[in-house]
Amino acid sequence: MGEQPIFSTRAHVFQIDPTTKKNWVPTSKHAVTVSYFYDSTRNVYRIISLDGSKAIINSTITPNMTFTKTSQKFGQWADSRANTVYGLGFSSENNLLKFAEKFAEFKEAARLAKEKSQEKMELTSTPSQVAAVKKNVLPVLPKVPPKVPPKVPVRKKESATGDLQSPLTPESINGTDDERGTTPETPQYLPEPRAEPSQNQLPFSHSSSSINKHWEAELAALKGNNAKLTAALLESTANVKQWKQQLAAYQEEAERLHTHVTELECVSGQMTVIKSQKTELNQTIEELESALKSKEEELERLKEEVESANEFQTQKESLTQKLQETEERNQMLEAQLVELEQRLEGSQLEREAFRKSLRTLLELLDGKIFELTELRDSLARLIEGSSS
Repeated sequence: MGEQPIFSTRAHVFQIDPTTKKNWVPTSKHAVTVSYFYDSTRNVYRIISLDGSKAIINSTITPNMTFTKTSQKFGQWADSRANTVYGLGFSSENNLLKFAEKFAEFKEAARLAKEKSQEKMELTSTPSQVAAVKKNVLPVLPKVPPKVPPKVPVRKKESATGDLQSPLTPESINGTDDERGTTPETPQYLPEPRAEPSQNQLPFSHSSSSINKHWEAELAALKGNNAKLTAALLESTANVKQWKQQLAAYQEEAERLHTHVTELECVSGQMTVIKSQKTELNQTIEELESALKSKEEELERLKEEVESANEFQTQKESLTQKLQETEERNQMLEAQLVELEQRLEGSQLEREAFRKSLRTLLELLDGKIFELTELRDSLARLIEGSSS
C-alpha cells in the first residue's frame, strides 16, 4: 500500500455540533490514537483516527487548512470537504505543540506538491510550443523593404501575408483560450508590409522589373517559410491529438487508481485496526517478555539457591559421616573407658588388699618393734644390773 503512518499521538477527539455549530460533541469515550498518513499514490497527507473499527477522523490536509490552538491542551481545524470542525484534547501542551508543528509541516508539503503538479500540467500543455513557433518565425516578416514603387503588385504581397496568417490562427491549432490571448500579437507584424507608399516617393518605373524579381524571390522565401510553418504546425497538431489521447488515458488511469485507492482506504481502515491490535499485542508480548525475564531471573536465583542447598547437603553428608566416625570413635573410647574403669576398679581392689596387707604388716612390725623395745629395755636393765 502507498499510505504509511508518519506521526502518531493520543488525544480525545471532538466534532462541532452540526446543528448549533457552537458546542463540541465528543466522538471518543477515551483517548485514541491520532495519526498522520502520507499517500504516495496521490501525494496527499491525511489525519486518521479510529475508535475500534470506526473511523472518527478522516481529514485530507489542504494548503487552505489552519490548525488553531485555543488553549494549552486543545486545538482545532476546519475540514470543508467533511463540512465539520475537528477538535483534539491532549494530555499535555508538549503533545499539542508537536501535533501543531507536524500539521504546519505537512500543510506546507501539500502546498508544494500542489504547485509541483500544476507545473507538470503546464509543461505538458501545447500552447507554449505554438507560441515558441510564432516567436521564432514571425519576426521574418518585417524584412519587407519600407519603400515600395507604385507599380508593385500589392495583391501578391497580401496573398503572401495571407498565406502566412492562415496557419497562425488559433482555430488552426486547438482553439484554446491560451492561444487566443496571443493572437493580438499577429497584426503588429502584418500591417507593416501592407502599408501603401507615400505620395512623396518617386516613381521608379525603370526598375520595376528588378523590383518584381526581388518581390518574387521574397515571395518564394515567404512561401518556403510558410510551408515549414505549416509542416511544423501540422506536426504540433498531431502531437496535440496524441497528447489529448494520452491525457484521456491518464485521466482514465487516474480514475481507476482513485477507485482502487478508495478500496484500499477501506482496507486501510481494517489494516489500521489490525495495526492497533498488533501494537497492543506487541505491548502484551513485551510485558510477557519482561515477566518471563523476571521469572528467568528468579529461576536463576532459585538454581543458585538449589546449588547452595546441594553444597549444604554435601557438607551435611560429610558432617554426618564425620559425626558417625566421631560416634564410633566415642563408642570405642567409651569401651576403652569402661575397660579402664574396670582396670581401675581392679587396681583399687588390689590396692585395698595391698593396704590391708600393709596394715597387717605394720601391725606385725609394731608388735615386733614393741617386743624389740621391751627386749632393749630388758637388756638395758640387765646391762645396768650387771654393771652395778
